[in-house]
Amino acid sequence: MKWLAASDIHGSAHACRKLLEAYDREGAERLILLGDILYHGPRNDLPREYDPKAVIALLNPRRNDLLCVRGNCDSEVDQMVLEFPILADYALFCIGNRTVFATHGHRFNVANPPPLQTGDILLHGHTHVPACEPFGEKNLYCNPGSVAIPKENTPPSYMILEPDRFTWKTLDGEPFKTNLL
Repeated sequence: MKWLAASDIHGSAHACRKLLEAYDREGAERLILLGDILYHGPRNDLPREYDPKAVIALLNPRRNDLLCVRGNCDSEVDQMVLEFPILADYALFCIGNRTVFATHGHRFNVANPPPLQTGDILLHGHTHVPACEPFGEKNLYCNPGSVAIPKENTPPSYMILEPDRFTWKTLDGEPFKTNLL
């Protein structure tokens, strides 16, 4: 199993193209998008090559590869033009013997965690800052950062999820952190 997780495209055609290039380069089996796909939001500057229609055209052909959750900037109107579901608040899947609760992060996060069992992983975007830190009862919080509008001097980034490790990479594919599970 090798999945790629990314968040916060915010309508950037440039970031979306780079992300899909990374997805193909990595040979990942699934692309997890953690919300905020088309709209940049009122608190963010316009990202590079802001073009939601181009993002739609790039992602719709990949609909069978995508697992998405809704971000705070995603809406029912977005769902009308996207050919894959984006309106679920969370998704659950397993990596090895650990359950991953994937969400955007504006509702469920470390300060307001979802129901988790010991050892579960909370995966979310929203902050635009890559993270990997323990919390709760042997739980792990992971964040791939943002592909379009990174914050706190972090690079545009994504995460590779494998059964024994998570690896954070820049959009150009350079690893900058690995966490063994």
